[in-house]
Amino acid sequence: MSKRSPDFAACGLSAACLAHCLLLPVAASLAPILGTVAEAEWVHWVFVTLSAPLAIIAFWRPTASWTLRFLAVLGIVLLLAGACEFPSHHWEAADTVVGALFLATAHALNAFGMLQRAPATPMAHHVVLDRVRKT
Repeated sequence: MSKRSPDFAACGLSAACLAHCLLLPVAASLAPILGTVAEAEWVHWVFVTLSAPLAIIAFWRPTASWTLRFLAVLGIVLLLAGACEFPSHHWEAADTVVGALFLATAHALNAFGMLQRAPATPMAHHVVLDRVRKT
C-alpha cells in the first residue's frame, strides 16, 4: 500500500460526504424515494466511523505537519458534531460540509507532500547552516 493511499481514499470519502450533503437533497426533490437516504442519520455515523481511522492512518507518519493534523482533527470534530446534531439540527449540514472540506483539504495537502515537516535528525540544523553559509 502506498503512503498516499489513505489520503486518496479519504479524499474520495470526503467527496462522497459532500455529495450526500449537497446533491442528495436536490435529487430527493426530483425523486422522493431518495429523500429517505438524504435524511438518514446512520449515514453520518458511517462517514465519521470511516473517516476517523483513515485520518489516523494518514497522519500517523512522522513527516505529517502539525498544521495538517490540526485541520484533520477539526474536520473530524465537525463531522462528529454534524452526526450528533450539535448544537442543533439546523447546524447539521453546515458542520458536516465544513468538516468534510477541512478533512479533504488536509488529506489533499498531505497526499501531495505540502506542509510536510522534515524528519528530526541530530544533524539537521547543520545542513541548514551549511546551506546558509554557501550562499
